[in-house]
Amino acid sequence: MILDTRHLHFAYNGVDILRDIDFSVQPGELLAILGPNGVGKTTLLKCINAIHRPREGAVLVEGLDVLRMPPADIATRIGYVAQKIETARLTVFDAVLMGRKPHIRWQTSERDLQIVDSAIRHLHLENTSLRFIDQLSGGELQKVCIARALVQEPRLLLLDEPTSSLDLRNQVEIMQLLRRVIDEHQIAAVMTMHDLNRAMRYADSVLMLKEGEVHSYGRTSQITATMIESVYGLPVEIHHINGYPLVIPQEEHPACHQVAHSHP
Repeated sequence: MILDTRHLHFAYNGVDILRDIDFSVQPGELLAILGPNGVGKTTLLKCINAIHRPREGAVLVEGLDVLRMPPADIATRIGYVAQKIETARLTVFDAVLMGRKPHIRWQTSERDLQIVDSAIRHLHLENTSLRFIDQLSGGELQKVCIARALVQEPRLLLLDEPTSSLDLRNQVEIMQLLRRVIDEHQIAAVMTMHDLNRAMRYADSVLMLKEGEVHSYGRTSQITATMIESVYGLPVEIHHINGYPLVIPQEEHPACHQVAHSHP
C-alpha cells in the first residue's frame, strides 16, 4: 500500500468540507477523484499533501504519517501538480530542475541533470527548454509542472485536473505518459478530474464525492450510471466503444426539447 487515508475530516471556518474520508491506493494504481464543482476535490488533495491540516484523521504514505513529516520529507515522497500555476522568470529547464531540490544536498549532480533532461524529452519540451515559463502557453506550462513533479521521483503523485488546459492531442499524450510512468515505476497517483470519460478510460479506480463525503468508491468497472446520476443530478447511460466505457448524458427535460423544435 502506498497511500492510506483514514477518517479524514477537514473544516474551514467551522464549516465541514470533508467528512470521514477513507480510501487507499496501491502501487501501479491511478485513482480518479470525481464530483461536482465545490465538493472538495482539490481540498482533499491538499489534505493528502499536508498543505491543509485535517481536523481529524491520518494520511499514510508507505506507512509513514505525512501530517507529522517536515515539508522537505514530504517532497521526497509526494509530487504535486496544482491546478493554478504560478509563473516566474525561470527557464523551462531551471523550473523542472527545481523539482530535484529535495534530493540535492550540496550541488546539482550529473544524475540530477540527466533526470531533468529525460523528463523534458518525454514531455516533448525540448524546443522550449531555454524559454522563460512566463512566455509559455497554458498547455506548455502545465506540461512543465508535470515534468517538475516527475523529477522528484515520488512514490505518490497528486494531480489537480492536469489536462484541463490542454488540447485533445496533448490531453491524450499526458494521460498516456502518466499511465506509463505509473505502470513502469509502480508508483501511486491520485488525480482530480471533471472529464468522466477520460477518468473511466485511464483510471484503475474512482472515488466520487458528494456533499463532502464519499458517495461511491471502487474499481472503474464497478461505476454505474445510477451512481453518476446520484452524484451529478443528471441521468446518464454508459456504453462501451472499442472496449472503453463512454458516459453519455441524457436529456433532463425531453418535453421542453420537443417544444423547442415543434415550430413549423
